[in-house]
Order: sequence, then structure tokens, then C-alpha cells
Amino acid sequence: MPHQIGYVDNTTQLAHYEMLKTIHDFAAANDWDVLRYDTSGINHELILQGAGLSGTEEIFVGFRTYHDVSADYYNLLAGVFTGYAAHLTFDGQPGAKLSGVPCHNQRVDYWLTLNGQRIALSMKVGTPVYEPAYVGKALAYARPSQWPYPVVCGGALNGAAATRFSDTTHGGYFRGSRANMQLRTNDNWIQPACYPYDNAYIGGSGAAYNNRSMRDTNGLYMLLPVELCDSNNVYGALDGIFYISGFDNVVENTLTIAGEDYVVFQDVWRTEHNAYYAMRLDT
Repeated sequence: MPHQIGYVDNTTQLAHYEMLKTIHDFAAANDWDVLRYDTSGINHELILQGAGLSGTEEIFVGFRTYHDVSADYYNLLAGVFTGYAAHLTFDGQPGAKLSGVPCHNQRVDYWLTLNGQRIALSMKVGTPVYEPAYVGKALAYARPSQWPYPVVCGGALNGAAATRFSDTTHGGYFRGSRANMQLRTNDNWIQPACYPYDNAYIGGSGAAYNNRSMRDTNGLYMLLPVELCDSNNVYGALDGIFYISGFDNVVENTLTIAGEDYVVFQDVWRTEHNAYYAMRLDT
């Protein structure tokens, strides 16, 4: 499956509307079925169905816009669902889990990648900051018969929060233990931690850990899978999202490993060494 890098602006419509259209066009051209694409209202809606890596699954994800002109925010709302009902609203879809992603009404640069089971996105917005999203399946450490629907909804906000990209309290889903990233188990949605960000000796912050945390070796960087866990379980890993050290690293750096390209992003505005991740550009 492919990736797409580009930008949207407000030439024909507000940029967050154009970003939703870009996701729609890219997903529809790459084997995701469009169940809903409604641009008739103030909030535009997109709901997609993927067939998974096996080609036989039913994975339900979506995005919609929301904004407030007076508060000057123009955002996307990422969603993951357990099914689709045409008569229900976006937010009211079966088993909906939702996370806001600050966007903009003006130019937005984006990196968009997908495969049959998930869609991942990073947007360069405003000052700039980097806003991430992930919807779809994780790589479960279990057989499909044991855990058939290990989906993740990851963004930067808890639901459709009224938050502008310039806010300095929100953060990306990939560091875990945040309400803006939820994992569906067989009986519930949970808010897992993410290894190695939760490991003080790899992803720790502050003077106590700055000289002990993992960094590059002579300019070579190791990628570690971002694993979803809690105190008793390791559930699986995010698909195509990896921990990378921020030591002597720069946002938007690109690296190639075994013929695959990865782009480095930071956690919104943060630039400390444990605030970076690498996203695989699917081919």
C-alpha cells in the first residue's frame, strides 16, 4: 500500500475540509471502501471500511471536521468503530471511539500512509507543530481467533475538544497513557501505556535520565516498535509507528532501512530527546 506527501490550503475551501477530501481520495484509490462521505453540512464526514491485511476483514474508521470561527480552531476528529449504521451520526456509530486532531483553515503540510488495516497521518500545522493520527488495527500479539478486532484510535485530543493547534498541553497518542489513544480489547476500550516511552531508561526525561536514555550510535538510529502494554500485559504494537531517539535528530528527517523509508516527527511542539517517533511510508 502507498503513501502520499503534500499540502492542502484554502484556495478552494478551508484547509481542514480539503484535508478530509485528501484522505477520502487517497483511501478510496487504495482499496478502502467509502461508506459515507458527506460534505453537505458544516461538519464534513468520512467513514471508511478496510479489508485488513488478509483481505477478508471488516475494519471501520473515519474522520470528520469540526471548528469554531470565533475560537479560531479548525480540527479533524479521528474515529474507530465496531460497525457501521447508515442512519446513525458519525459520533453515534457502533462502538465509537473518537480523538481530535488539531488542524488549520490555512496551509497544512501532510504525510499520509495506509495499508489494508490502518491509516496513519502527520500534519504540519501553523507555527509549526506536528499533529498525529492513527486509526485501524494494531499488530496484536495474539491469533485472530483469540483477538479478532485489536483496533486503535489515536489522535492528539480527548474527543472533539475545543483546542487550537497552538495549545501547549496536548500531545500525540504514540507516547501512551493518554486519553487520546485507546485500544479495543475483546470486552472493552482501554488506555494502554506505550513502550519504550514508558521506560525511564529508554524514554525517560529530565537530568536524571538524559545521559542514560537510548540515543544514536555514530549517527545510526535504532527503531523500536511502539508496544501497547499495561502493568500485566503486552498487547501488541502499532503498525508502522516506531520509537526513535531525538538526540541530534531533526523533525522531518527521512531514513531508509531495508529499502523502506521512515519520516521522523516530534510530539506536537516538543523537541526533547524522548518526544520523537518515526512513521513508515508504506509502498
